[in-house]
Amino acid sequence: MNRIDKKPLADLGYGFVTADCLQTGSNEYLYRNASIQQTDYRQLTAREISIMEANLNEAENWKDIWVKDGFNPYLVKNCRFFGLIRIGMLESCYLEFKNLRMPVGIYNSTIISSDFGDNVAIDRVNLLSHFQIGNEVMILQVNELATTPTAKFGNGIVKDGEAERIRIWLELGNENGGRKVIPFIGMRPADAFLWTQDRDDQALQAGYFNLTQQEFSTHRGYYGQIGDRTVIKNTGIIKDVNMGSDTYIKGANKLKNLTIISYPHASTQIGEGCEIVNGIIHEGCRIFYGVKAVRFILAAHSQLKYGARLINSFLGSNSTISCCEVLNALIFPAHEQHHNNSFLCAAIIHGQSNMAAGATLGSNHNSRGADGELQAGRGFWPGLSVALKHNSKFAAFNLISKGNYPAEIHNPIPFSLLGNDDASGGLLIIAGYWFQYNMYAIARNAWKFAARDQRVEKNMLLEFDYLAPDTVSEILHARELFCQWVGDALEKDAAAGKAWLENPANAQENLAVWATGIENSKRKTRVAKIHRAYQIFGDLLQYHAAKEWVATCQRNPDQKPMDLLNKTLANATAIQTWDNLGGQLIPSGAVADLKNKIKSGGIKTWSEVHAFYEKQAALYPDQKFENALNGLLKVNPKAIENISAWLANAVDTSRFLTEGIEKSRAKDYQDPFRLAMFGNAKELEAVIGDLDDNEFIQQSKVNQRVFEEKIQGLL
Repeated sequence: MNRIDKKPLADLGYGFVTADCLQTGSNEYLYRNASIQQTDYRQLTAREISIMEANLNEAENWKDIWVKDGFNPYLVKNCRFFGLIRIGMLESCYLEFKNLRMPVGIYNSTIISSDFGDNVAIDRVNLLSHFQIGNEVMILQVNELATTPTAKFGNGIVKDGEAERIRIWLELGNENGGRKVIPFIGMRPADAFLWTQDRDDQALQAGYFNLTQQEFSTHRGYYGQIGDRTVIKNTGIIKDVNMGSDTYIKGANKLKNLTIISYPHASTQIGEGCEIVNGIIHEGCRIFYGVKAVRFILAAHSQLKYGARLINSFLGSNSTISCCEVLNALIFPAHEQHHNNSFLCAAIIHGQSNMAAGATLGSNHNSRGADGELQAGRGFWPGLSVALKHNSKFAAFNLISKGNYPAEIHNPIPFSLLGNDDASGGLLIIAGYWFQYNMYAIARNAWKFAARDQRVEKNMLLEFDYLAPDTVSEILHARELFCQWVGDALEKDAAAGKAWLENPANAQENLAVWATGIENSKRKTRVAKIHRAYQIFGDLLQYHAAKEWVATCQRNPDQKPMDLLNKTLANATAIQTWDNLGGQLIPSGAVADLKNKIKSGGIKTWSEVHAFYEKQAALYPDQKFENALNGLLKVNPKAIENISAWLANAVDTSRFLTEGIEKSRAKDYQDPFRLAMFGNAKELEAVIGDLDDNEFIQQSKVNQRVFEEKIQGLL
C-alpha cells in the first residue's frame, strides 16, 4: 500500500531538513544561504503583492517572497508559491536561444522554496521545488524539477541517518562487483583504475574508501543548482540534479541523481528521449536520442547517442558510444563504439580503441560464471562479428579478425593481427601487422586522437603515440618470445632462435613457428611474419630513441645534444615497467610509492593523488627519453659507440614508416574491386579524395623531412 500523509498546507515548503538531522545551531537554509547574498533581497511591497494577486498568483505567505531591486511584479503570472522564495531582477525583454524565444518572467508554474537569478524565463513547470537557479535561465514545459533533502547528485554518498546499503557503487571491470568503486565528482579514469586493482590489499582498498569519504559532506539540505544561461525545455522529470552554466536539456524523459558539469567554453547537452540516472557527466559531453545510462561516469567531451546503453561503467574523455550496450566497463580516453549490434561487458580497455559491428565481448554469456573479465591495452580493435571468451588479455594495438574465438586468449605481442587459421585449424598471429600492411591507420590514429582531444582542462597527460614506454616494454618482451619460439621451431634454444632472427638471409625462409601459452585450447597458435616483425621491432626502438633525443634537444635548446645524451645515459634507471593510469603512462615504481602513501595515510585526499599525476606528467618527457635509450641499448648495445650508424638506421626507419603510410593508403586507389564501384579513377578521386591531396600523408612527409634535418643537425 502506498503511504500518503496529509499535512497542513501552510507547512508546504518548510522543514526541508527535519529537526533531528539539523546541525547544532543551524537551520534548513544553511547550505542554501551559503551561495546567496541575503542583503540583496527585500520583501514585497503591498503594491507588488496586489499586482501579483491580480495576475492570478497565489502564496501561502507573501512575507516569505523576497525580491531584488529591479523586480517587475507584472512579469510573474498564474503561479503558486510555497515556502521561502527569492526572485532576482526581471526586465521587460525576452530571451532567445536556438530559435526558442521566451519572455522574461515566471509563468504558469508551482514553485516551492527556490531561488531565481536575474532575468529568468520560466513557463509551465508543473512542480519546481528546492532549486537555486542562475541568471538568464530558460525553462519551458517541465513536469517535475525537484530536489530531495538527501540529494547526492551522483556521488556515492550516504547521508546522515541513511543505511550503508543505499550507497551507489560503480561495478567496473567485473559483473559480480568484485572491482566496484565509489563515484565522485572529478573522478578520473586513473582513479577508477587504481581502485579496481589490488583487491587483495585490504589496507589499500580502505585507503581509497577514506580518500573518497573526504570528498563528501554527509549533511542533508543541499539544493539543486542550475547554472547561468542554462536552457531546459520539454522534459519530463529532473530530480536531484546539479547542472553547471550553459547546460542545454531538451526532450529528456528522466534525469535523476546527477551532476552535469558544464562551462561557457565547454557546454554539456542532453537531448530527446534520454533516461539518465545515478551518474556524473563532465564538461562538453553530448547525450542524445534515446540513451539509457545508469550508474556511470562520463568524462569530458564524450558522447552517448542513438539508443546507447551505458550501465555500471566509466567512459573516458573524447569517446563516443552509440547504438550499442556497454556494461561493467572501465574505458580509457578515445574509445569509439558506433554500432547497434556491438556489446562490451566486464572489460577494462586502455583506450584509443574501436569496436566494430557485431563484436560481442561478454562475460557469463560465453563462460561458466559472471566473474569473467577482459583486459586490453591501447589501440584495441576487435573487427566485424568478433566473439571473444572471457578471460582474455591483449597487448597494445591488437587487431582481431572476424570470427568466433572459443577459448581464452592472452596475447602479449603488440601491433599484431589475430585470426583463425584455416590452414592449420588453429589461431594465427601476424606479428608487426600494422607496420607491414596498414601503417596509414596506426599513424593516422595517433595523429587523430591528439588532434581531437577537446579537453579544455588537460588534467591528465594522455599518451597517443604508438611508440611509448608501454609499447617499448611489450616490444622487448615480444622479441624475447620470438627468440624462444623460433628456437623451439629449430629444436634448439632461444640463443639459436635469436641468431636465426638476426640473420638477414632467413628473411624469406618459410619457417613454421608455433607459439605457446597464447590460447587456452588444444589447437596450435601459428606466428607469421616473425622474422620481419623481429627486424621491424628492433628498428622501431632505434628510431624511437633517436626521435626522443631530437625532442629532448628541442626542450633544452641551450644544452649540447651530446651532453644531454650522456647525462641521460649516466642517470638511467632502466625503467622497464610502466602502468597506464587512465591514458597517462607512469613508472610502476612511482605508482607503488603512491599506493604505499595512500595506505599509510600520507596521502589523505584525491586532490593529492591528482597532484601526483601532474608531477609525473612533468617528469614524463625526460623519463620517456631515458626509457627509449634503454630500449635502444637492448637491441643495439653498441649504438652509443657508433652513433652515426644508429642515426642512419633511424632515418631509414623513418622513411620506411612514411612510405608505409602512403603505400597502405594507395591500396584503396589501386584495388580493382574498389575501382569497380566507380566509372573511372577520376570519379573515385571525386568521391574519396585525391591521394596527393591527403592532408595527413602530406604532413607525414613534412615531419619525416624535418626529422631527417634534425638528425643531420645531431650528426
